[in-house]
Amino acid sequence: MKRSTRRRLTQGVLYAAFAAVVLFVILAADWGKIQSNFFDLDVAVATFPEIVSIAAKNTVVYTAIAFVGGLLIGLLMALMKLSPVLPYRWLATAYIELFRGLPALLVIFGFAYAVPIAFQWRPPGGNAGAGLIALIIVSSAYIAETIRAGIEAVPKGQVEAARSLGMNPAWTMITVVLPQAFRIITPPLTNELVILIKDTSLLFIAGMAIGDRELTTFARDALTSQANATPLVVAALLYLVITLPLTQLVAKLERHNKRGR
Repeated sequence: MKRSTRRRLTQGVLYAAFAAVVLFVILAADWGKIQSNFFDLDVAVATFPEIVSIAAKNTVVYTAIAFVGGLLIGLLMALMKLSPVLPYRWLATAYIELFRGLPALLVIFGFAYAVPIAFQWRPPGGNAGAGLIALIIVSSAYIAETIRAGIEAVPKGQVEAARSLGMNPAWTMITVVLPQAFRIITPPLTNELVILIKDTSLLFIAGMAIGDRELTTFARDALTSQANATPLVVAALLYLVITLPLTQLVAKLERHNKRGR
């Protein structure tokens, strides 16, 4: 048997197996229960407009705050890790490795409950503020490594050319290296933003006030009060409305960078 024929036969078997699984699921599922428990129109309508005006809005606001804060701290940590001053490198490396190694849920729990107990200090904004600080810290650790990789990807000749023109190291970094580095890392930074949108769902562990709830907390509370899972489906759709345009943007930026190279 020819290799091409064998490949087509294998593909045909895989397609047939996939179709058989789909058919089995369709025939075995209780569509009446699925509709009543996950796609109840009356329950879905009851979640509006609060699921958009409160939950979705808070999700976007929390994401923006955490991303901007993480970007600023991440830039600082990246520069410290590349610094010729050894204590700065040690501090930045310890920070990055610590908060990349810890689960975000554990960090949020720590800032919401452990920090106030241990230091008798409550972060501004209550539990929502504590959760946001934790998200900023965790995201900054990942963003720092992304920025560091972008800086190191800038050709050394660019730095040498700038220094030959009389620029000092700081001005060279600000005007020559960082603009090129951010152009390189725009796709992974956008991807980090998408991940951060989903990570806001972890804020439920901090215990959110009614007006501070994001999408997951709102949907969980609605599920409990309605005894129906439809609010989770509505929340999932809203997450997709927020994240899908960003994932498409990441793909477009990656294609643009490939054409540029």
